Amino acid sequence: MDTLVAEDLSQPETIAAYTDTYFKKTKAIVARYGDMTVTYAVFLRRPVISAPRLMLDWITEVAAVRGTVFDIEVLHPEGEWVGAGEPMLYITGSYEHLTDLETLILQKLGAVSVAAHHAYQMCIALPHVTFLAMEARHCAGTEMQAMMSYGAAVGSRAAQKEGAKGFIGNANDATAHFFGATRGLGTMPHALIGYAGSTLRAAEMFHETFPDDTLTVLVDYFGREISDGLEVCRRFPELAASGRMSLRLDTHGGRFLETLDPALSYAVLERHNPGAIRRYRSDAELRHLVGTGVSAAAIWRMREALDEAGFDRVRIVASSGFGVDKCRVMADAAAPIDIVGTGSFIPDHWHETYATADIIAYDGVARVKVGREFLLQHRNGKKA
Repeated sequence: MDTLVAEDLSQPETIAAYTDTYFKKTKAIVARYGDMTVTYAVFLRRPVISAPRLMLDWITEVAAVRGTVFDIEVLHPEGEWVGAGEPMLYITGSYEHLTDLETLILQKLGAVSVAAHHAYQMCIALPHVTFLAMEARHCAGTEMQAMMSYGAAVGSRAAQKEGAKGFIGNANDATAHFFGATRGLGTMPHALIGYAGSTLRAAEMFHETFPDDTLTVLVDYFGREISDGLEVCRRFPELAASGRMSLRLDTHGGRFLETLDPALSYAVLERHNPGAIRRYRSDAELRHLVGTGVSAAAIWRMREALDEAGFDRVRIVASSGFGVDKCRVMADAAAPIDIVGTGSFIPDHWHETYATADIIAYDGVARVKVGREFLLQHRNGKKA
């Protein structure tokens, strides 16, 4: 292959190019000395939310191409919590046909299930907040983009079953279907404001071009979040009064929101949720509360300014590093966020995403390497 893109991962030559050599050699040995039926147990070493559909669709397609059938027992349906070390599924079939698929099975299951778990935790932490998936720009290619978007959708649906609003969509068309949508959501990047020359003019350009869309305006480009935000609200009073306007805070970590400094940030939280400061447990939590960037104090200050000016129906969209920990801090501070835009459900520690597969039965005889006996779980009422 002379390309970095796997055109069709169901075809033998593509699978051979992307799988580990020792599995290909094993395939040749089994073909020479005789095939047998084996059962794989697939698991992760950390808790996850089960998100197997992309992998299951792929392996079913491969089986059809190869003229074989794999018996797949999914122990944890999509969206269900899975404990560390618990088998997520069993795959039974021809060893010759399965051995060279192991690498790709693990790739398509591990990271997406961790992303689903992160998305679930974020939604549960802020159950009254709507989320927008913005993972694409942080992904290493389109396949990862699809996996992370799917993971966010699975985690979101799991949280929605528990009453959370969850993710309403994502930022691009290709993966919008995971969220039950036909197209992505979004309004403007910072560069449009640079192009327009002012926050207000960018808002005008957007509204003139897309008059039927809800207007969400980035307000941190010039470091005048409050001033520029209020100017836009005054320019479009009808949109502001009807709830069709949002201001997006994406202030970077190198400075405070307009009008704030450390002392004033503490003062804001003292006015609205003094207990949050007294409960913080780490430097990271303190930064989320009163530090630079999009802190809880910054969000509260923006809400104050909007309400004082009579724009109580203008919503606040918060972005910039909203992972699980930051969402929990925002919940503790009762930060008045309406929407969170985030791609931070993407796993931070990639080693946590490593799925593992072990064969636990050969022609129906239970056998597994020492130390993995815990995989010999009950299958259909019988020990593997």
